[in-house]
Formats: sequence, C-alpha cells, structure tokens
Amino acid sequence: MENILTAPFKTKYETAPFEEVKTSDFLPAFRHLIKISEGEIQQIAGNPEPPTFANTIEALAYSGQQLDRVSSLFFNLSSAETSDEIEEIAQEVSPMLSEFSSKISQNEELFSRIKSVYDNRASLKLSGEQEMLLEDTYLGFVRSGALLDEEGKKKLEDIDKELSTKTLQFGQNVLAATNAYFRHITEKSELEGIPESIMQQYAEEAQRRGLDGFVITLKSPSYLPLMTYAKNRQLRKEIALASGRRAFDNSERDNQKLIREIITLRNNEAQLLGYDNYADFILEERMAKSTAKVYEFLNELLEKARPFAEKEIAELKKMAAAEGISEMQSYDHAYFAEKLRKEKFDIDDEELRPYFELESVQEAVFGLAGTLFGLKFKQSSGYQKYHPDIQVFEVYDERDDTELVAILYTDYFPREGKQAGAWMTNYKDQWQKDGENSRPHISIVCNFTKPTAERPSLLTFQEVTTLFHEFGHALHGILANTQYPGLSGTSVEWDFVELPSQFLENYCYEPEFVKTFAKHYQTGETLPDEKIEKLSASKNFMEGYQTMRQVGFALLDLAYHTRAEQVEDIKAFENEILRDLSLYPENPDTAMSPTFSHIFQGGYAAGYYSYKWAEVLDADAFYYFKENGIFNENIANKFKHLLSQGGTKDPMELYKEFRGDEPKIDSLLKRAFG
Repeated sequence: MENILTAPFKTKYETAPFEEVKTSDFLPAFRHLIKISEGEIQQIAGNPEPPTFANTIEALAYSGQQLDRVSSLFFNLSSAETSDEIEEIAQEVSPMLSEFSSKISQNEELFSRIKSVYDNRASLKLSGEQEMLLEDTYLGFVRSGALLDEEGKKKLEDIDKELSTKTLQFGQNVLAATNAYFRHITEKSELEGIPESIMQQYAEEAQRRGLDGFVITLKSPSYLPLMTYAKNRQLRKEIALASGRRAFDNSERDNQKLIREIITLRNNEAQLLGYDNYADFILEERMAKSTAKVYEFLNELLEKARPFAEKEIAELKKMAAAEGISEMQSYDHAYFAEKLRKEKFDIDDEELRPYFELESVQEAVFGLAGTLFGLKFKQSSGYQKYHPDIQVFEVYDERDDTELVAILYTDYFPREGKQAGAWMTNYKDQWQKDGENSRPHISIVCNFTKPTAERPSLLTFQEVTTLFHEFGHALHGILANTQYPGLSGTSVEWDFVELPSQFLENYCYEPEFVKTFAKHYQTGETLPDEKIEKLSASKNFMEGYQTMRQVGFALLDLAYHTRAEQVEDIKAFENEILRDLSLYPENPDTAMSPTFSHIFQGGYAAGYYSYKWAEVLDADAFYYFKENGIFNENIANKFKHLLSQGGTKDPMELYKEFRGDEPKIDSLLKRAFG
C-alpha cells in the first residue's frame, strides 16, 4: 500500500493530510525520505560540472523538501497531539535525522564545492539574498564540523545524535510529570475565592475523570487561577510544590541527570569546534555576538529593575502581613499581586473575562492584521485537521482574494497529549522557484480556558496578550516573501525573532484599539472607558519583579552554557546563580531547571536573554508608531517589509531600514520604569 507521506501531498495547496496519515506511516516514510534526500545530496556533491551558485548552493537550499514537510508534520504532532506510539517513534527518528544531518555537513565532496563557490564569491555578482544564503551555507557547514578531521567528525556526529534524543526525552518527561498530577477536592469551601467560571472548569475536569467535586491539574488554565485566587494558603502551597517538583522527584521522569548530560554534550560540541563554551558558539550568530555583551545588557536591566522590584514586593508583604503572614513565600505572590492590582487599578481578571470572548479577540487580531498589513482571513472547512478543536483559515491580500497568502491553523485548548504553553510553528515554509511563490502553512498553538456547557471560551487579559504574541510570530511567517526556504519567515537570528510577537502585544494596551473588540459576550456592552484606561495604566504593574525574574532565567541559562563543567548538583547551581535575584525564600524541595524546556528542549539555549533583548526592539519600534499614529500606513508598510524579508539580511540592517537608526534601550527603560 502506498505511503501517503512519501510524495507531495495531493491536498488543496498541499496542506497536511492529517486525517489520512496513520501513525504507523511515519517511521517507514522517514527511512524512505532520508534515502531519497541522501540521493539528492550525492547528486549535488558528485556533479561533474564545476561548482556554481546555482548547481551547488541553490540546489542544496531546495533539496529534501518532502523530508522537511514530514518532519514538520511529525514533530508538531509530537508537541500538540502526542501519544505513546508517537513518542516511541520520536526516540527512534530523532537520532536518524541527526545522523542524516551530520552526513550532509561532513560530506567532504559537497563541502569542497561549497567552499569553492564561497572562495570565489566576490566575482559572482550575487544578489543580497544570494550572498546571505551562501554565507549561511558555508558557515553552517563549518559550524557543523566540516573542517574537523575524521575523528572529530565522528565525535561531533555522536554528540548530535545523543543530544537529539536527550532533549526530546527532557520534554517528554515534563509533559508526563505535568499530566501525572491532579488534586481531587470534594469540599467547595476549600476553594474559597476561586471565581465561579473556574469552579465550573474544575468540576468538569472531575466529571471527565469520573469523580465528584473538583479536580485541579498543573496545566496553566487550571494551575494559574488557583494560585491567583485561592484564599486557602495551604492549598496554594501544596499545588505550587507539586508544580515545582515536576521532573525533580528522583522518579523515572526526573530531569536532573538529563540536564547535566545535555549541557556537557553541548559544551563538548562547542570545544570540539574551537569555542570556549556553548554560549560563545551560539552567540556568534546572534545580534548580541558575545557573552560579554549579553551580560552587560542584563546587568544594566537588573540595576534599573531591582529598586522597583524591591518596592513592589514590599507592598505585597505589607498586604500579607495584614492577613497575619509574617514571612511571605513565592506561592503567595500571584494571590497578593492580584489583590494589589485590583486595589490600585480596580481591575479583576474575572470581571474582565466576559469582555474577552476568544472569537472576538481573534477577530480583533485578524482585523489589526488587515489594518496594518492588508490581510484578510477566511475560515474554511475544506482542510484536514488533527483534532476537532482546530480551525483552518485561508489568508489573502485584501486587495486580491484570489491569490493565497498563507494557510493558518489555530489550536487553542489544552488536552492530554498537548504540551503546556503557547507557540507558533509551521507545516510548510514559503519559497520561490521557477516563477512560483509557494505560500506558507502556519499554526498557532495555545492552552486557553476551554468553553464550557454554559459559556464560550472567555480569556483572561494575560491570555489576550498571549494570543497577540503568538499571532505576531504567525505574521512573520504569513508575510514571508523570500526566495529560499531556509531564509524565510522566522528563520532569523534568535534575538530578533521575538520582535514581531512582542511588538503586537503593545496594541492590547491601546484604548483606541481595545474598545473596538472588548465587548461583553452576552450584552454587547463595550468595556467602560475607565476600565480600558486602567488596563492601559496597569501595563507596567510588577514590571520590576517581572524584569528581575526574566533576567534571572537568562542569567541561569548563560551560566549553564558557560560553566557546564562546574554543574554537579542542579539545585545547588540554581541557588548559586539566583540567590541574589530571589525576592522570596528559597524552597529546597523545588527547582525550575528540570522544567526549563525553553533551553533544554526548545531553541533558547544560551538565548533566553533574547526575550528582553527583543523588548528593546519592540519598545523602540512601537514608540515610532506612537509618535506618528498606531495605525500609520507608511510605517506599517515599512514594518511589513521588515517581516517579509525573513533572514535575507543582517537583522540590524533590516531594523535600521525600518527605523532609520539602531534601537535604543532607553525606549524600553522609559516604557517600563518611566
């Protein structure tokens, strides 16, 4: 029987055939497509013609496209709709793909051709995008060990294979640990303070498990409301400790040993390639360029944020003391922060929820994309989906609804086989070849509060900003307009990739825009002006604390990737790095590193600082809009051009084309601290 994955998909716009694919198709498809791709590589490497940009660099850029499609499909399902069978396949496939990648990067015949083109680049009269592709290709091979001797290449290949399985296992352990815990409560009085809508959610979770009463899990839509609203301090402590012990409990899901193995392997890889440590290796290809520059940046933020953070926590401790709490703990923070926020701004997330129906917020962000970038979204039922919750949209230029710009999938609600958090991903890159502009297939994945039998999905304001954030990433993919798939969309330097996502969040605080969609889901009443103004004023609430927290995570990330050889005890190492940054007493029974998926599974290793780095960019970019009008057509067109260029230019050059100058940290400091 034909395997549907081994040939271009015969669906509309070659979208993923989710409903036709069987899990058992993946492993044989990977084996077949790796063999096909190896043949393509050998054709390029063994070409008897002299190496040229077209027959070597360009040919390589377009090779392996079906393998890329299947890899995207499989690993996206592994994150959003996994199963035991998928996880088993992932453990087998990851080292296969790593080995395939190593074979390419260590193919001496192929690298010889690439180097020949690179050495003669001055005479080739290449376009800017072609020059970037050539440089990325050459340096990519060098950074993958092309200049190593045979022994070094073998060591690097073994390291990459080990890393591929260990980072995957890290994420699987976090998901399993999150799913393993639940707290069953039969007495409603134990949940005093929890809003009725959340109580209903807890009751439905209990019913789903065949239990009476209420069930709390460690998934965000369940965990965060409890920590924010529950008056029961002992319950807050219990749930917080359960969350903090995930993958830190000496069970088969414990990630401490994996962390040591991952950072050691990364350090060995970097040193094999001639770098002092993994952070130096990573930062060479970032806007920041060096660890010294990142430390300078983080310490400047820390110096500015600390006095604000200490003042903020002092206010919370005063509130806690009034309730008889002599020593406030980290599990008290969200509860008293919400009380203080309500006192200062008269804002209550549960009072706001009815004004932020998911469908309305989605329409608003689609409308904003139309206003700024001329996009139009049409929901369609004519596409296959991997779960009934998924919605599919065709994206068009509003001036021409016959020419597809992109396909957008949205996946909003938590479920058993889905990782926590929110992210944007793609199922197909954008590229141009032989007169065809092949458009991207983009996906947004979130874990928002589910609709209940009584009411639709109503978002907290934090969930509203999350949707705007991920949609900003999606726009980076949707608007892609480059020639080569490897330079398209979000294929940019990691400390640049958060610019569009964090930029779009700014609109959530603009009264002029918010009042266009913040309407009560039952009455249609617009959120009152004074509430919108207070929402806008609350933007920097707890900004000092949040900045110190993010800087702490970034410093911990850098420490793991500059001092790997010194890490023995994970908890002790965490304490050493975070001791001077912690504003609450440390708990010996919990650790955050074993669930720090951003750096041990995702792509943020030695790059977590990029969230704050990108805030400088987004603050500076949005200030440009604020000076000239938040919907300014001319500036929006310039920003659209920036997004469309992907990784075809140095990001600083792209930013300067948009803004006319380099970004200033003063824009962020002014926005955050006045």
